[in-house]
Amino acid sequence: MTDQNAAPQNPTDQLQADVRDAVAQGSRLLDPGMSLTLRPMRYPQFFEMYRDAIKNTWTVEEVDLAGDLPDLRDRMTPAERHLISRLVTFFATGDTIVANNLVLSLYKHINSPEARMYLSRQLFEESVHIHFYLNLLDTYVPDEDERHQAFAAVENIPSIRTKAEFAFRWIDSIDDLERLETKEQRRQFLLNLICFGTCIEGLFFYGAFAYVYFLRSRGLLNGLATGTNWVFRDESMHMAFAFEVIEAVRGEEPDLFDDAMAAQVRQMLMEAVEAETQFAHDLLDGGVAGLPVADMRAYLESVADRRAVQLGMPQIYGTKNPLGFMELQDVQELSNFFERRVSAYQVGVEGSVSFDEDF
Repeated sequence: MTDQNAAPQNPTDQLQADVRDAVAQGSRLLDPGMSLTLRPMRYPQFFEMYRDAIKNTWTVEEVDLAGDLPDLRDRMTPAERHLISRLVTFFATGDTIVANNLVLSLYKHINSPEARMYLSRQLFEESVHIHFYLNLLDTYVPDEDERHQAFAAVENIPSIRTKAEFAFRWIDSIDDLERLETKEQRRQFLLNLICFGTCIEGLFFYGAFAYVYFLRSRGLLNGLATGTNWVFRDESMHMAFAFEVIEAVRGEEPDLFDDAMAAQVRQMLMEAVEAETQFAHDLLDGGVAGLPVADMRAYLESVADRRAVQLGMPQIYGTKNPLGFMELQDVQELSNFFERRVSAYQVGVEGSVSFDEDF
């Protein structure tokens, strides 16, 4: 007779056992397993986010970069061209790191079919972003050797390597976690999720977007700004999803969020600000008129404060956003994605967005 309580002997048996346990017991969001039960729906908020994301479909072919070339050639200073070269180089690798973390870390540990539907959609969107950045390089950088060097930026550009190493450290921290069996393992996973939601997508990319919108405020690179509008909307939903997961886990297992974890998150945000400030020095030390490093540093601190507050923590810096163009920039409707879910954009629709002081 087979002992139904015996430990599974291979990964397939383990997966089948996890599915049976999840269905029978109604597991929590970070419990090991792979729940397949969409009815009754335990996390309808993730399903609604998936449905919203489907509406927000765009293609790289819709972004016309041809008009940017005269700006690059005739209207931009050497310092501004250096800024955009470094920025596009970061874009070329940044979303690939995010996509890898989705596949290697997040998908296998969030035990909700609704959430996995959203993550599948997010992976598609990251691929679109990667395609967009590939087009940027192909359009902006005609020299093939320079393009190859851009994709090796994590090895040969120190300011980009610092940001990549920061991300890899958190990916590697849960690389060996096959199952979240203990509270400490769950905290490790949450720190990875918080890192990617608040620091990488929520700080590194928002710093990058600020450079794009600074140039747009001067009437430069409108094609890049148009594509960035759409990336921005996608990223806003990615962060909203990460915060929804964090809030769901907080409701189910509040004891995971202790003082030690809060201290780790605070340190993480401060390290992210330092890494992004190093990147700002790389981009701006050549002398970009109208955008000093000190203003970018203050903007980054204000963004980090916003992320801390959204995690239920006090502000770290108490810094105001000095970048007026981030409040006035004419982009798609997105005044505060943490309080209002994105719903205003679909393929071919154009509009405006106003940034409030939180950005």
